[in-house]
Amino acid sequence: MSSRPVTVSAELQVALVVPGATSLPVKASLAYDAIDPYAVRVTFHTGAGDAVQWTFARQLLTDGVTAPTGVGDVRTWPAGSDRGPVVCLSLSSPSGNALFEIPVPELVEFLTMTYAAVPTGAETDHVDVEAELADLLLIDPEG
Repeated sequence: MSSRPVTVSAELQVALVVPGATSLPVKASLAYDAIDPYAVRVTFHTGAGDAVQWTFARQLLTDGVTAPTGVGDVRTWPAGSDRGPVVCLSLSSPSGNALFEIPVPELVEFLTMTYAAVPTGAETDHVDVEAELADLLLIDPEG
């Protein structure tokens, strides 16, 4: 397991697609932490200090650059918009659905940095399996 902390973050302007209306600009913070090497956290800053955070597989964003992927609550697919190539990110929850368009160049730059930090196949080097099992089983790993 790697002991050095590795984090990657980026601030992006994404578009919230509003059916029958003009898309709304939304600031999104993307974060990757090698402590949870398979996941990406996206925080949507909706204004007035409000934020909505989602955590999902890094691979969903990666695959969504070139092909439709995902089932259930999080789905991604490539598309074009008047602002250029985007990855569509569809999020569903009991409180509603949202569709965002993420600019491909900025997303690819963020993903490239995450894969430089933790390459594909090296994720398990950053996971403390014993600590994760202890948390799951509520066991003190020290004793």
